[in-house]
Amino acid sequence: MGLLFNRGPEPKDFDKLVDLVLPDSKKEMSNSPYDSELGLNMARDARKVINGRLDIVDFHQTYSSSLTKEFGKYYASGVDHTTQKEKSGPKWVMVIDLKKCVGCDTCTVSCKAENRTPPGISYNVVMEKLEGEFPNIRAVNLPRPCMQCDKPACAQVCPTRATYKMENGIVAIDNDRCIGCRYCIVACPYGARSFDFGDSYEQEMMGFNDVSSPEYGTERGERKEGKTPIGTVRKCSFCFHRLQRGEEPACVETCIGDARYFGDINDPNSVVSKLAASPRAFRLKEELGTHPSVIYLR
Repeated sequence: MGLLFNRGPEPKDFDKLVDLVLPDSKKEMSNSPYDSELGLNMARDARKVINGRLDIVDFHQTYSSSLTKEFGKYYASGVDHTTQKEKSGPKWVMVIDLKKCVGCDTCTVSCKAENRTPPGISYNVVMEKLEGEFPNIRAVNLPRPCMQCDKPACAQVCPTRATYKMENGIVAIDNDRCIGCRYCIVACPYGARSFDFGDSYEQEMMGFNDVSSPEYGTERGERKEGKTPIGTVRKCSFCFHRLQRGEEPACVETCIGDARYFGDINDPNSVVSKLAASPRAFRLKEELGTHPSVIYLR
């Protein structure tokens, strides 16, 4: 391929790549056993809360009655301010150098192997696009894990508060509280969440169901119908179970092009802190105000 471009893609070009893989919101909600219109409306207004166009208290006042009626005992009422507080300690951030990414999909494969995700679910995907005309063609690669947003719209819409932000900045899912309403899936502007339908690789891989994914450090044993995380929503957690062992996320450790960096952005001397200050640095869909913890270098 002839890489004869003087200028690389702009952040908006990468935003458009993300939009191509977003789920069809109405189709997604049509599979939910809960009120589809309520989920879609909450997703819309949650983004208004995130970018400051709607007060969080007004948001909850608007939807509290409907949520109580729809979810009953599962509804965790009240305003959750945890996403607005400043926390001490490490703040985990991933930096991805797009000039080093070769589009090999090693991150996708290692993530599936590490987290034992079922068919149709990949926490890490690499979106690809060819630009230009032959012979001047450029391959554009955009790896996309969960953005681990500082202001996550997914947490804003979760009626059970199964989705929450940890003190280290990771947006987590308590799969034992998740009821699979999928409101978070349509609220996420990055397409980083998936519903676990219970599909399995058992026919292709003997013993696949013997051990389930290590969801947030909890070994759940054999994967079978009616057992968590089947029937719940799943996503990248920066391999939190590995972080607890002092290891890096699987995608960082296995990246062939050394395109991924991981560390504490609160440490001014860390590699990620210095890279985040680079003029090459940008975040996806910055105008939304979600402030992702995944930072790209272009």
